[in-house]
Amino acid sequence: MSTVSAELVYFTPPPDGSRPFSSINADSKTGQRARNWEQELHIVEIENIRGKESYYTLDTAGFQYATKPSKHRAFINDEEIRAEYYPESAELIRGITGASKIVLFDHTVRRHRPGDVETDETKRQPVNLVHVDQTPESATARVHRHLPVGEAEKLVKKRFQIINLWRPISHPAIDQPLALCDYRTVDEKKDLVPVTLVYPDREGETFGVKFNSAHRWKYERGMTVEEVVLIKCYDSAEDDNIAKFTPHTGFKDSSAPEGAPLRESIELRALVFYE
Repeated sequence: MSTVSAELVYFTPPPDGSRPFSSINADSKTGQRARNWEQELHIVEIENIRGKESYYTLDTAGFQYATKPSKHRAFINDEEIRAEYYPESAELIRGITGASKIVLFDHTVRRHRPGDVETDETKRQPVNLVHVDQTPESATARVHRHLPVGEAEKLVKKRFQIINLWRPISHPAIDQPLALCDYRTVDEKKDLVPVTLVYPDREGETFGVKFNSAHRWKYERGMTVEEVVLIKCYDSAEDDNIAKFTPHTGFKDSSAPEGAPLRESIELRALVFYE
């Protein structure tokens, strides 16, 4: 099957014109995240590009698949993930991008557990919402947040990126796979709206994505634990022919067999710098 039909959740701005916001954590009683914007459901076709991965690269589509088994296999203890998985992931990203400096700044393990409430970062579930992880402002703020002032000021004057390295863990990602929108089908000026992301101790910013019938969605069916996808969240490159980001979302794959194991995945976020 080359394509599947799926219901994707898009963003639509607050009807009163106020600044959109979302809370990062769900309310412990309701299980809902506080927000002031609306969701809009659309049925779209998502193409399975297995066997055609080479046609999609970070600088053309905004994402890139690769096969690279991980030496770290448990993905349970955060300290072990940082000590073991971070170094090999930095080398993987450097090998694909040719970057001169990689700074891994955090990770999220997601386990699909229907009925569980996301009250803290240890209970993260797949995100079924079309979004872009960073805006230009929040990407620059990330550099300053994780690097010394003098170094950060120099690095943001050159090309830099934020890249998300996504990998299934434990078993193939058949339940709730990841869909990626080809950057070349996105209208930056019309489709994106900055959304304030409210943490307990600070604020960040992401892009909400409005529906556009021109969007073309892709996925790799049955991604294994040996496979990864690099997702571009931001790129400061000024060349209009270079992809700047990739809208993405989890989705329910109607072609998945009944009883498929629930999705487990890790996403690792990296600041990527170039000389």
